[in-house]
Amino acid sequence: MKILVGSLRQLDTLIERHAPSHVITLLAPDSDVPQCPTIAPDKRLIMLFHDLAAPMPPLLPPDGASIQRLLAFGATWDESAPVLMHCWAGVSRSPAAAFILACARSAPGQEHAVAHRLRSASPFATPNALMVALADEALGREGRMIEAIRQIGRGADCGEGIAFALDRDGDGWR
Repeated sequence: MKILVGSLRQLDTLIERHAPSHVITLLAPDSDVPQCPTIAPDKRLIMLFHDLAAPMPPLLPPDGASIQRLLAFGATWDESAPVLMHCWAGVSRSPAAAFILACARSAPGQEHAVAHRLRSASPFATPNALMVALADEALGREGRMIEAIRQIGRGADCGEGIAFALDRDGDGWR
């Protein structure tokens, strides 16, 4: 399983270099959504909400319905090619989505291993805490996802993350 994570600016390069079968775009509601002409429409999920850790009206936070859409879309991915997710900077929303999808595809109890793999893949990733909390509830992980992300802590400050892969082989998370 290979989950690619990057920023909006890295999107075209990542598609060209890795030929993902699925693309997840996570941007603010007022963003210009990039085209992905090589990705079939049913293999593309566009999610529009602000990068918020808590509701802040009038901004639009991620919600339970957003997480359910992410999980349902992720379930359509057969892992024969990478899935690519990107947000504006590749630091918060897309790492959170990668963590969520990886946890959904892993047995309960693997949340800490996934989070540590995420941190080793990206020193900059700071997964969106609200997305993680909503997914923890949706997946019935009893706070383990929240705690795993809390344990790896905030990523290093940056203006834009470096693209990375969150991957698992036959031996588990590496």
